[in-house]
Amino acid sequence: MEVRWYQGGAQKETSILLYKAKGVDYTSQKASYTDRVSFGLKDGTSGGLKTGDISLKLQNVTLEDTGKYTCFVSSLADYDSASVSLIVRETGRPPLLSATMKDDDKVNVSCESEGWHPKPELRWSDRTEALTSADVSFSKTSAGLYTVRSWLLVPSSSEVSCAVGFASEVPKEIKMQLTNSLPEESGSSSAGWVAFGILLAAVLAASGALYFLYFRRKANKSRNDTTDGAQLMNSPDDIEPLLSKATWSSAALSEASKHYVNVQLMDTGNQWIKIKGSKLRDSEANPPDGDRVTSLTAVRGSPGFTSGQHYWEVSLAHSYSDAKKSWWIGVTDKQQIPDDKSLSPTINNGFWFLSSCPNQERTVQVNTDPEVYFPLEPRPKTVGVYLDYDNGKLSFYNVEGKCLIGSLAAKFTGELFPLFNPGKGDRSPMEVLQRAEEVQSNNIITEVQILNTEQDQSVKPEKSQAESSK
Repeated sequence: MEVRWYQGGAQKETSILLYKAKGVDYTSQKASYTDRVSFGLKDGTSGGLKTGDISLKLQNVTLEDTGKYTCFVSSLADYDSASVSLIVRETGRPPLLSATMKDDDKVNVSCESEGWHPKPELRWSDRTEALTSADVSFSKTSAGLYTVRSWLLVPSSSEVSCAVGFASEVPKEIKMQLTNSLPEESGSSSAGWVAFGILLAAVLAASGALYFLYFRRKANKSRNDTTDGAQLMNSPDDIEPLLSKATWSSAALSEASKHYVNVQLMDTGNQWIKIKGSKLRDSEANPPDGDRVTSLTAVRGSPGFTSGQHYWEVSLAHSYSDAKKSWWIGVTDKQQIPDDKSLSPTINNGFWFLSSCPNQERTVQVNTDPEVYFPLEPRPKTVGVYLDYDNGKLSFYNVEGKCLIGSLAAKFTGELFPLFNPGKGDRSPMEVLQRAEEVQSNNIITEVQILNTEQDQSVKPEKSQAESSK
């Protein structure tokens, strides 16, 4: 008895899996299937080869595996074959949104998602109905993955959503709340930005100082620019990423962690929270702010920072308790957290943080005004906080995933302190992780050595010149 699995429509194709003489023969196996194929069980009751189950098990499937597979069985008495088609799908990144203010009280909104196979569907909608975009384009990478882009012109005060996915699956969707205060199209705008590497939305703070943005115009255009919406929508080559994809890589996290600092919690005797060493949690008391999470349960850390780069990590999951569902992590310029339940902890009041979203476990938010919500899967177990004070940037990382959650830009002044809030109705602790002093010392020594080396190199030419003059 001989069993031969091969790809394609002709038996002459190189075998994927060949069984003969009571054993598997690898001599004719196609190289790309090495260590990826074997006989698998059709179901839990299967007896395997002994009962005639010669099902093919294919592991680590790639797009190149797409196609027709044939099983050919032969013996001295008879032979037969049957085929099956394999379709491989690759689910892409969640959509990325951007917005540019146009004339006539209109906003040009763009949506982009990459890494799909085959081509996905893209749909626009508002709160009441589906919207039609006349401009949907696809591009294909050398790896066979598709990127889909679309542009839509909408009123400046509206809510739109963009969904990308396959017809038979739940699409990946992102929403954008537009306001009349979006900046006009201008490359010289001084507004700050928040750019999220996994999911991006675009919204402007009421003060005009902060907005979510993923794309911006390459050219610096004046406010008298007469380009109409249709022309802009048909010009995808005129936009570029504000943050490069390299920013999302693990290399950025590795670089940030070189500036690790051990942050200590400042225990001020707050009756609404419990602090034990580096752990912080809800005290289960009944604070006067009700179910809302406010600054009453917030606490700052030390030291404070007025310059430089600093990084620390906060654990939100422990083996002995469920992952936290309620939390804030960020920085504040408050020497003391105000004991005021009516305080609005936004960027305008000296608070910059990432937090969980009430009643939505797979959603996080930033404390812009208005607040911006976006989905995040999976939920981070450890959040890394990277403060680049001099460049006005606060970044949050998913440490286990080694990727950027988001970056918040602002013009920092005065002293900034780490900020923590264990939330309410959630007894699971948050823990500020500490690193051994030796690790930090080694980093400092390395930086000092590099600095000394640079200084030595800068002195040597002068010395040589002096010696030559002698």
